[in-house]
Amino acid sequence: MTRTALILQHDPSIHVGNIGPTLEAHGYELRVVDVTTEDVSAIDPAEAELVVVLGGEMGAYQTEEYPFLAAEQQLIRSRIDAERPTLGVCLGAQLMAGALGERVYRGDTMQIGFRRVEPTEAGADSPLRHFAGVPVVEWHGDTFELPERAVRLASSSDYSNEAFAIGDFALAVQFHPEVTDEMHEAWVADGYNELDELAIDPDALRRDRELYSARMQEASRAAFSEWLERLPD
Repeated sequence: MTRTALILQHDPSIHVGNIGPTLEAHGYELRVVDVTTEDVSAIDPAEAELVVVLGGEMGAYQTEEYPFLAAEQQLIRSRIDAERPTLGVCLGAQLMAGALGERVYRGDTMQIGFRRVEPTEAGADSPLRHFAGVPVVEWHGDTFELPERAVRLASSSDYSNEAFAIGDFALAVQFHPEVTDEMHEAWVADGYNELDELAIDPDALRRDRELYSARMQEASRAAFSEWLERLPD
């Protein structure tokens, strides 16, 4: 039986990446929705077996500039209240926190590059354990308060909330395990101005990709495969 994974995408360059083949291997048909052009409020929250909310350059709190973010948060809240499988990546994680009434805000530092996220005690007993000791792509400066209903699964040196779960049906990751080599190169090439302002050497990011990307790809496949297999029927 084919199941549907509804992918909420904010930017074509920030797509589902390596999570896509993992979803397809587990019997999901991907339906990608460009939230900047399609009416998110018209989507039935119960329509898809799984909703995946991807990253974006906007902040989850910028609902006046980007009204679709409010509609996304309403959809996410409905999904979580109904305990329907939901996955958030970076901005998606922030939107999940915001949907549950928590504060999302600018952090003290901008994280760009391959960084380590360390699973918590709860994370070590979750699919997030596959990222232990594996540098992953970070590209964010926003953070959020941990939802009351959530369990923290991972932290980093700069941010305590790098991943959380709600039951066995909702997962949020602040980092970018989905990033393929091609995606990473596009982000680096398109981000020269930002990288220059932050005094980050793009070639250093490329060297780190050569060192760490293969391990991250493997960890991503393992973690999301396990999470999908643990989802309630």
